[in-house]
Amino acid sequence: MSFCKLVSFVLILHLLNSCLISCSSNGLSQIPSKFLALAKRDDFFDWMVGIRRRIHENPELGYEEVETSKLVRTELDKIGVSYKYPVAVTGVVGYIGTGQAPFVALRADMDALAMQEMVEWEHKSKVPGKMHACGHDAHTTMLLGAAKLLKDHQEELHGTVILVFQPAEEGGGGAKKIVEAGVLENVSAIFGLHVTNQLALGQVSSREGPLLAGSGFFKATISGKGGHAALPQHTIDPILAASNVIVSLQHLVSREADPLDSQVVTVAKFEGGGAFNVIPDSVTIGGTFRAFSTKSFMQLKKRIEQVITRQASVHMCNATVDFIENEKPFFPPTVNDKDLHQFFKNVSGDMLGIENYVEMQPLMGSEDFSFYQESIPGHFSFVGMQNKAHSPMASPHSPYFEVNEELLPYGASLHASMATRYLLDLKVSSLIKSYKKDEL
Repeated sequence: MSFCKLVSFVLILHLLNSCLISCSSNGLSQIPSKFLALAKRDDFFDWMVGIRRRIHENPELGYEEVETSKLVRTELDKIGVSYKYPVAVTGVVGYIGTGQAPFVALRADMDALAMQEMVEWEHKSKVPGKMHACGHDAHTTMLLGAAKLLKDHQEELHGTVILVFQPAEEGGGGAKKIVEAGVLENVSAIFGLHVTNQLALGQVSSREGPLLAGSGFFKATISGKGGHAALPQHTIDPILAASNVIVSLQHLVSREADPLDSQVVTVAKFEGGGAFNVIPDSVTIGGTFRAFSTKSFMQLKKRIEQVITRQASVHMCNATVDFIENEKPFFPPTVNDKDLHQFFKNVSGDMLGIENYVEMQPLMGSEDFSFYQESIPGHFSFVGMQNKAHSPMASPHSPYFEVNEELLPYGASLHASMATRYLLDLKVSSLIKSYKKDEL
């Protein structure tokens, strides 16, 4: 071995030894529990609760998150985190760590839903017809909590953490715009969390591989000839045509899809007519379709258009179909990376105990987090918030949806732990590879 190679070998060995000693002394497995203890401190918890309630009181829809984004930037300024803004219209992307590779990303969505809150409490939505009914106010708060934890322990980061405060998850495809903005280039992995009332407080859930379905929306106008309801022979009834269309659409899953390949077609909107005795000229129907594979998804799309147009023609009506991709882009299936899933189980197990990890079954719900996973390895999981002493909590997208704020420390510390541990794992792996290479 030459002198230069010997020096290089000794240096790598020293760095590897230092890193391993650091991991041991700090207690690699203790990082998650340390962050959780810090996030549960009264001052830290009260700070997060205050943020979450301010966001909840002022919900904003996709790409309209002006005040929410301003709040995020204000808090990042206070913490001392640098960021880019605007990204993807109203998004904010923060940076903590060395500013150098490797890079790992954490994501939270910020948008609310167009619905009226029915929960009567001190911090109820102040905006009529808008509500945080899917927990995005909690998601944003937990990522800000993680930012504070990570900034306070910046010296422990062996790389850079990218904080993605994303707009427009609810159908707007904000994640797609974030990816297109190029702010995640060279990122090795991305993690996302979602609150759930289906798990107890202190539990987490996910799975390797397909987790959530790909989704799309459709809208169809079926046109006939209106007239008096007492004289149907002089009309071409679009309501009758639309009714048969809806029934026929249900056969796409029950008679055309493989029973082992989960798919859904749901018509959730039917608008037509304004009087009891008038057959209208046209009706509009709309709905959603879901599948776990791109092949099945595109087959459903093709058949939905065929069924609507051809069934309408059977009833002498005309039909046009719009998949409204400009407003609501198709979401790919959410598929968790195998290695990242094992990593998530290890980190969450160190924080909560492996007994509090729940293996979940695939869901037909969808998430635009999948756009990130098309570009880089990603992992999406759920954090429980059901209080056993509380009556069963309402599900997301319900006007009675509530967030158990006791979950905030769990989400914040889990985010921070995954970022810290992931960068540390990459550092150790890199040093070991260098050591083996020099040894050869």
